[in-house]
Amino acid sequence: MELLRVFNSFAICFLCLILTSFGFCFCNGGITGNFVRKEYSPDMPLDSDVFRVHITQGDIDGRGVIISWITPDEPGSNTVIYWSENSSHKNQAEGIFVRYNFFNYTSGCIHHCTIHKLEYDTKYIYEIGIGNSTRQFWFETPPKSGPDVPYTFGLIGDLGQTHDSNVTLTHYGSNPKKGKTVLYLGDLSYSNDYPFHDNSRWDTWGRFVERNAAYQPWIWTAGNHEIDFAPELEETTPFKPYKHRYHVPYKSSYSTSPLWYSIKRASAYIIVLSSYSANGKSTPQYKWLRDELPKVDRSETPWLIVLMHCPIYNSNSHHFMEGETMRVVYESWFVKYKVDVVFSGHVHAYERSNRVSNIAYNILNGQCTPVNDQSAPVYITIGDGGNHDGPALGMVEPQPSFSAYRETSFGHGIGIPMGNLL
Repeated sequence: MELLRVFNSFAICFLCLILTSFGFCFCNGGITGNFVRKEYSPDMPLDSDVFRVHITQGDIDGRGVIISWITPDEPGSNTVIYWSENSSHKNQAEGIFVRYNFFNYTSGCIHHCTIHKLEYDTKYIYEIGIGNSTRQFWFETPPKSGPDVPYTFGLIGDLGQTHDSNVTLTHYGSNPKKGKTVLYLGDLSYSNDYPFHDNSRWDTWGRFVERNAAYQPWIWTAGNHEIDFAPELEETTPFKPYKHRYHVPYKSSYSTSPLWYSIKRASAYIIVLSSYSANGKSTPQYKWLRDELPKVDRSETPWLIVLMHCPIYNSNSHHFMEGETMRVVYESWFVKYKVDVVFSGHVHAYERSNRVSNIAYNILNGQCTPVNDQSAPVYITIGDGGNHDGPALGMVEPQPSFSAYRETSFGHGIGIPMGNLL
């Protein structure tokens, strides 16, 4: 599938594909795909030989990195040693650690260390731990933002930790398009699906994704499985495990919550929203997005991308119309500011929309049908990384006109924003 939008004197194309266990599946448009993954995949064993280091962007511009890791018993060192690949001079940064309790679980020491003022487009090596426990990893910073800067994003949602999840992550790592940063669309460990919200599943998930997440930033979006609201367990603080484990640079974009924030990376301006936080008029998320969208400089970052967990255009009976509250409030802004693409998860299938909007309705005029609108985003759901819930069978029939392509597959996406193609 190839999307084309023209901005002034240059064109930008965005390629998005899904990789299933049967190979590449390009989004041809206007049809429903035949591939359906098997209905159930068992969890991987708890003693898988994996670990718990991950990184994300540490500022709005891409010159910062947040490095997170867990020490199971004692805090150990909060220090990160790092140096550029072409330099022998080693630097160090000091971090913090936090712990939390959830019902009968006590976390290890969760370390977060932010490194600032890195050089663009540079490979860095970093070390964490002390003595025999020292471990070494690397990452690459993005090029400086600009309209002519190509970059490759991976897209994964609703991954879980089954054998199918392992297939997805393995395929992403071996994809010849070589994604450099993962845009993660929510629903991580699925710990809340286990008895007593078994938080050890957060640990096993962190170990599982480390093989990729320790080497390239994962840009986090919170999903419904991150809420962990369990009054029956006397756990009434939403998102407690998620917010302790996954720090993001929300203050860099003047957000008041880690559940919504923005970053710039290469030619893309990426806005992360929270489907499960208050979003109506006068709420903190509403006020932040209202003020954030006018700040986007399309001459610097021509691609405007929104991430949210729950899709607002969905023709699957699973989670049908669950995104209506956000659509009613925010869709007119997406059209006004010409958002290019909105990526979501939640529905365990793949779907791509046409460019449509449904913003003409008020309670008097009855105009409540989506119409073609070239100022509107394309809405793409990539909601099945392989989790234990299985595929979302049950597409609404007939296929509605807003839906260009849909398929009950599992896998990942690759997005390549490119500017100045003429």
